[in-house]
Amino acid sequence: MFPPPSTNPLERLHVTDGLLMNADRWRRSHEYHRQRQNIHYQSLNQPGIVSGLGVHLISAPADVAPQFRDGRWLQIQPGIAIDLMGNPIVVPEPIEFRVSGEMAQNPQMVYLVVSYVDPEKLRRKESREFERETFRIDEKMAPPSDLEVELCRILLQPEAEQLENPKDVFFPTVNSLDLRYRTVARSRPAAVVRVAHIMRSQPADERSFTNLSYLLDSVAALYPSLQGEDTIGRVTLADSKISDYDLLYLTGKRSLYLNQQEFEALRNYLDTGGILLVDAPTDAINLIESVMAITQQLGTPLEDIKRLSRNHPLRTKPFLFAALPTLNNQQIQIGYGGGIILVIGELSAAWGLDDKLLLSRETIRTAQELGINLLHFAQARRQMTQLIKAGSVVAIAPETPVSKRQAIFDKLQF
Repeated sequence: MFPPPSTNPLERLHVTDGLLMNADRWRRSHEYHRQRQNIHYQSLNQPGIVSGLGVHLISAPADVAPQFRDGRWLQIQPGIAIDLMGNPIVVPEPIEFRVSGEMAQNPQMVYLVVSYVDPEKLRRKESREFERETFRIDEKMAPPSDLEVELCRILLQPEAEQLENPKDVFFPTVNSLDLRYRTVARSRPAAVVRVAHIMRSQPADERSFTNLSYLLDSVAALYPSLQGEDTIGRVTLADSKISDYDLLYLTGKRSLYLNQQEFEALRNYLDTGGILLVDAPTDAINLIESVMAITQQLGTPLEDIKRLSRNHPLRTKPFLFAALPTLNNQQIQIGYGGGIILVIGELSAAWGLDDKLLLSRETIRTAQELGINLLHFAQARRQMTQLIKAGSVVAIAPETPVSKRQAIFDKLQF
C-alpha cells in the first residue's frame, strides 16, 4: 500500500518590507506551495493513471539501425498520471519505445513504467525562461518503485523476438502485453487492514486461503473506506512478524495447542490490539474447545456476540446485523473475548466460490459483509490501541467474566 506523507514540517518565506528577493528565495517560496499541494494529494488520494497512456504494438521505425528492427516496438499514447508525491506526469504526444529485455534462460517479467522528472534536476547547457516539466519511461526487471507508475508488464520468453497483443486481456500469455496491474488514481481509503494466515503443522488448506483473498478483494467494492493489503501473510504464532498484522486468521479442525513461547507471543499480540480470528467448521469440536480454553487462560472468556452491546462494532460497523447469516441450514455463531473471535460455521466457505457453484449471490454478499465487519473491527481496535499505547501505558479494565459455559452448541452460551 502507498505510504502517507511524511511528518516533516513546512517552512515558508517570512516576507518583510525591504526583503531582497533573489533566485534562491523565489525558488524556495514556490517549493513551499508545491509541497503543500503534494501533501494534500498524498493525504486524500493514491497515485496512478488519470487518463490515456495506452500501450500499442507498432512496427519498427524506419530510421532505426537494422539490428533493432524487430517485433519489440511499442508506442505509449498521450495521457496523464500522478505519482506518489502528487506530481503530475503529462505525456503530450505518442512515444515510441523498444523493449530490450536481456536474454535469459527462463521467462522474465519486464515492467514498463513512467516517472516524473523535475526540470531543476536536469543538466542543461543553456538556461530558459520557462522550463517544461517532463517525464521518463523506463524498462525494469523489478516491480515499480513508489515514484513510478506502471504502464504495462510483459512476461518475456527467452529469445523472444516478437511481442503480441493478448488474445484475452484478462489472461495474457508469454510475450503479450499485460495491462491488468495498472493502478488508477483514486481516493485514498481511510484505513488499510493487514491480514496473515496462521500456518500450522498440518497441511495448509489452500481453499481457505483463497476465500480469504476473495474477502479482501470484496472490500474495495463493498466498503471503499477500508482497503485490504494486497498480500496475505503466512506466519506462525512463534513468528516475530505477527506484530505487523491487524488480524491473524486460523482455521481447521485440530486442537490449537500452544507452548509457553507461543502463548506469550499471542498474549502480547492481543495486548497491542491485534485480533485472532478462528474460523471453525461446526464439527471442529477439538479446535473450538481448545480456543475456549486459551481464552480462559488469558482471563478473557468468550462471550456470545448476541449478549454484547447492541451497538458493538462487530454487529453494526460498517454493516448492521441483527441475525447472523445462515450457511448450510445452520446459523453462524460468533464468540468474542479479549481480541479473540471464534466463528463457528466456517464463514469463510461463503466468502468465495464453492466447488459446486451453488452459493447464491445473496449468501456470498451477506457473508462478505460480515467478514468486512470483522476486518473493520480488527483494524479499528489495533489503531486505537496503538494510539493509546504510543504515548503512555494505560490500564484497561478487564472484561466482566461470564458464567460457566454450557454445552458448545447450546446457543453458543460460552
